[in-house]
Amino acid sequence: MGSKTQTGIIMGVANQRSLATGIATQLHAQGARMGFSYLPDTSGKMQHRVEKAIEGFPSLFLEPCNVGADADIQAFFQKAQSYTPTIDFLLHSIAFAPLEDIRCPTVEASRQGFLTAMDISVYSFIATAKHAATLMPNGGSILTLSYFGGEKVVAGYNLMGVAKAALEAAVRYLAYDLGPKNIRVNAISAGVMKTLAASAVGDFSQMLGSHAATAPLQRNVTLEEIGNTAAFLLSPAGSGITGEVVHVDGGYHIMGSPSRACEKKEA
Repeated sequence: MGSKTQTGIIMGVANQRSLATGIATQLHAQGARMGFSYLPDTSGKMQHRVEKAIEGFPSLFLEPCNVGADADIQAFFQKAQSYTPTIDFLLHSIAFAPLEDIRCPTVEASRQGFLTAMDISVYSFIATAKHAATLMPNGGSILTLSYFGGEKVVAGYNLMGVAKAALEAAVRYLAYDLGPKNIRVNAISAGVMKTLAASAVGDFSQMLGSHAATAPLQRNVTLEEIGNTAAFLLSPAGSGITGEVVHVDGGYHIMGSPSRACEKKEA
């Protein structure tokens, strides 16, 4: 990550298997200093999950933030600034839609479910990027996480695919807005992985198998591979890249014909 120690904020760690945890692990290995958010709840369960996920490396801070509330976002970044006056990067790994609105056909999604999905999965990225940018006087890098279901129809992804399409558009517009400040904005379109969020989507075990069979690399990607790409994009090594959706999916997204496995069965 260069000679300068990078400092940043990680938002969206859910547990030890989440994408944000894998990315934070790779950032830590490259010497980054990080602060974290967690979703506040009355039981304290979410705070405990994040504490357990990040116990392997020291953190600058761990503070609550409900990205569905502007006051919470503002308070979180004010607290972050009290720990570190400037940052070099922000990772946004947050998405949500009501389960009933993901598991039903998109045409059956409720108005409130749609608004919730867009608010938490898309607007929160815009809002947190705005606050993070104020802590980046010398430029920096902002990264979010997407999935192929925002580009093409993936059975079972439903309303979240609509939200990811909007998120990827937001990446491009934020890259344009923040470019004059030398702040880069990108997304990683990650291949399917066993995470808490993925458990809500269709027949996940079938998705794992079909992705591995279809991808040119003939396998699913690892958390470490996604973490390595994120660390690159968040570091000065990616200084010329902005407005991109970088696919880390073993090449799954390039395929427009049946996989080799299917062709062998049909032969």
